[in-house]
Amino acid sequence: MTTIDFRDRLYDLYRPPSDHFSFVDVPDMQFAVIDGNGNPEGASFAQAIKWLFTVIYPIKRDAKKRMGKRFAEPPLECLWWADDMNDLITGNRDKLKWRLMIVLPHWTDDALFAQGVETAVGRLGEKPTTLRREIMTEGRSVQILHKGPYEGLRNTSAKLYQEFLPENGLKPNGHHHEIYLDDATRTAPEKRKTIIRQPVI
Repeated sequence: MTTIDFRDRLYDLYRPPSDHFSFVDVPDMQFAVIDGNGNPEGASFAQAIKWLFTVIYPIKRDAKKRMGKRFAEPPLECLWWADDMNDLITGNRDKLKWRLMIVLPHWTDDALFAQGVETAVGRLGEKPTTLRREIMTEGRSVQILHKGPYEGLRNTSAKLYQEFLPENGLKPNGHHHEIYLDDATRTAPEKRKTIIRQPVI
């Protein structure tokens, strides 16, 4: 896959419509990931975000050299799940489990990732035990672009799980996936854009 193919494939995956659910075939992709659980307002969630963005700095620098003006900043992503699906739908944050992720270029190898980890350790100290590079397979998925505050994600998710999936004879086939296209610290709540994605069968 060339750098242009990589960019174009990501563009297709990260630009769903906002007025209806759509289908997408997600290829195998690799991510830098950190696992955790509990309220995303907690310190561990914020620390995991800091670690991921620090780890990918050398990788991002390498991608800029390869892609030039075609390079696009990768967004923060998160998989969400719970032992009881209702806790996810209703937003019972203390019961949530999460996997924070940032997509890596397809050419990222062990050496380049290790360089990123070394950089982060030098700045932040001992690395999280769950920090790793992982290839994820989602395949056929349903997704939609949510515009507005994060609080509204719950209503969109409820429509997905309680209406769209059962009405179309579909079932979840993996974790609930959210992709945050904006920096929440710099974007007004009403202007935020978040992709909701759910692998299905």
